[in-house]
Amino acid sequence: MWHMYEGHFWGMHWIWWILWIILIFWIFATPWSIPGQRKKNDSPLEILKRRYASGEISTEEYQERKQLLENG
Repeated sequence: MWHMYEGHFWGMHWIWWILWIILIFWIFATPWSIPGQRKKNDSPLEILKRRYASGEISTEEYQERKQLLENG
């Protein structure tokens, strides 16, 4: 009968450790967003850009508010 402690399967033992380390690193290093994870708040300028892009505000209003944000 084969026993792990007699020196058999030692190579496979290290391969499994390496695979687990790679898997854990991959899980935590991927830039994908995780459901329920807190996201950073958008800056006022980013919100303004999004409103302008969606057509909620006019070009003049966008430029006025952008200038106020940049100077204020």
